[in-house]
Amino acid sequence: MRDFDEIHGVDFSGAAHAGRNIWVARTQAKGKRLLLRELQPLESHAGVSDRDGALAHLVAMIRGSQRSAWGMDFPFGLPVELHAMGESWPEQMRFIASFAGDARSFGLWCVGESKRSVGRLHVRRTTDSEVKTPFDCYHYRIVHQTFHGMRDVLAELTRTPATAILPFQYDRLARADRVIVEACPSSTLKRLGLPHQNYKEPAAKTVSAPKRRTRRAILAGLEEFIEIPAAQRKAIYANPGGDALDAVIAAVGVWQSLGSVDHDAIQRHPRYTREGFVYA
Repeated sequence: MRDFDEIHGVDFSGAAHAGRNIWVARTQAKGKRLLLRELQPLESHAGVSDRDGALAHLVAMIRGSQRSAWGMDFPFGLPVELHAMGESWPEQMRFIASFAGDARSFGLWCVGESKRSVGRLHVRRTTDSEVKTPFDCYHYRIVHQTFHGMRDVLAELTRTPATAILPFQYDRLARADRVIVEACPSSTLKRLGLPHQNYKEPAAKTVSAPKRRTRRAILAGLEEFIEIPAAQRKAIYANPGGDALDAVIAAVGVWQSLGSVDHDAIQRHPRYTREGFVYA
């Protein structure tokens, strides 16, 4: 599962100008470490910042990749307790693809269905609890990522036979040119014992000294796993929102996880193949 030519980390966004906030890290294995080859916002690849155009370009980038793994930082599925979406992941995908409203109304629908099904407004997936993701997957802070990631990226890629979206499509793995998995930079930092807070300043124009110190500590901890050239290191320090750094962490997390998790156990799990698994 580590036999890839390239490992990509994608820090995702469902914002109106998603191309400015999504960063893509392209890495290659170099011995026991990764080598960061490229780190850019999606807008630099797509030439546009608007969500529809940027996400369409991201789908095209993934489809055009060969022998590649992609770690994407958004929830790939919803908790099985939201029964009205269906009892399987393909049913969830069909539901969200045909949902008539926007991301906000989808989040409100999820809250209502959760209240009806389990008596509380929010419920976490098993994998969210296990790897300590910051939010449940329809929390208002990430529901735009969930909605647009599932509807505009994954739903399109399910139509590509040479693409395996894990853990839902292990049956495609033997014939796949590319693998796509769910990443979570925060969970990876927690697993590695590195700072997982106080390194982002999305509303700022520059990065403050305390945030730079935290980023310096994170990068020092990542040196064991990835080589980051000076130009990319400069971009990580200059990006206020921390999206560039998160893309790098996503690549490291999925590369390590794909090579270490028990894939047979994941396929047998009663919930993972229905609601998702975080490869962090």
